Amino acid sequence: MKKILLSMLTLVGLTLPLMATNPIITSMPSLSISPDAHAAGLGDIGAATTPDLNSQHWNPAKYTFMDSKGGITANYTPWLKKLVTDIDLAYIAGFYNMGEMAGTISGSFTYFSMGSVQLVDYTGTAFQEAHPNEWAIDVAYSRKLHEYLSMAVALRFLYSDLNNGVNASVTENSTEMHPAWTMAADVALYYRQPIALPMGESYFALGLNISNLGGKMSYDDGDTQNFIPANIRLGASYELPFDDYNRLMITAEANKMLVPTAYTKFGTDTLNGLPHMGQMEYSDISSPNGWWMSFCDAPGYVNEKTGKYVSGAMEELQEIQWAVGLEYSYNRQFFARVGYSHENFYKGNRNYVTLGAGFKLSIFSLDFAYCIARASNPLNETMRFTLGFDLAGIKDMVNNQK
Repeated sequence: MKKILLSMLTLVGLTLPLMATNPIITSMPSLSISPDAHAAGLGDIGAATTPDLNSQHWNPAKYTFMDSKGGITANYTPWLKKLVTDIDLAYIAGFYNMGEMAGTISGSFTYFSMGSVQLVDYTGTAFQEAHPNEWAIDVAYSRKLHEYLSMAVALRFLYSDLNNGVNASVTENSTEMHPAWTMAADVALYYRQPIALPMGESYFALGLNISNLGGKMSYDDGDTQNFIPANIRLGASYELPFDDYNRLMITAEANKMLVPTAYTKFGTDTLNGLPHMGQMEYSDISSPNGWWMSFCDAPGYVNEKTGKYVSGAMEELQEIQWAVGLEYSYNRQFFARVGYSHENFYKGNRNYVTLGAGFKLSIFSLDFAYCIARASNPLNETMRFTLGFDLAGIKDMVNNQK
């Protein structure tokens, strides 16, 4: 059983990083974890890939291009498996196509368990075992605007309980911790155009998803307000057929957090000769202001390796995480995937290669993905599993047995 200070739990999304590395810190970081094996096998890419049952997380506008009438999927990801055994992410999603004119409805539920934690008060006395957790539930509506273009909007409820409902003070004079919650929304677009080639029909696709646009979260009765992981994701893919059975999809994606840089140039104090905000000043930034500031507020820094100054504009570019992926399919039933995801050293340094495989039948599909990263990376040797069911396929099977 893990034993950590209660104060460590409160620092998730509350403490600002040092200037040496300046990653984006938010509450509800579990929303940024890739929940399904299909996207994970491609380097955590999903905005413009082939529509699948887990499109709710990546781009719900893709559901309108699904061949099936409806489906449901269950996903499981063990987290930090080399360090602990009781932290994991569970994700279920589903959709139902009501018709071309009526549109498509979809939804998902995410549950992130942080395992078993021994709570310790400010005196160092252990007083209770807790099971911190975060969860989110959302619904989306999507429909086609054009033969090749669709749009979706989603509404999400977020809940984070870092101390399992135990209202305990971190220090003698500190405010008690409480569960935090807020609401958020997504807006997504998906463009998918078929292209006739001599060897078969290919597809070119573009995807845009602006997710988690919502309020902030507070664990201390509003004294400190924390950003949720608002994000903008843009991707492209091209599916190339070799013959009637063999196909290759090439995809790339970039995403950026719509959250202000921790040490922002719009501050009233100085750090190493650069303007920056204190923790409370940063906390007071509203969500809409934070979305716009996220594109122009990086203060720049001195690269510790080279000694050279990195401008604020360059630091903004470093906040863009990008990935590339390949998927080979045989008869649209058997799949092999590989991907690479890159994040700048000063913004988190999560760089990893992913491998994936899957197969799909008329009734169900099964996918898995494996992550290869540096030994110090929490993603290293992470395995994800996805099991999906096609409602139309199940209905046909039942009817055939009558």
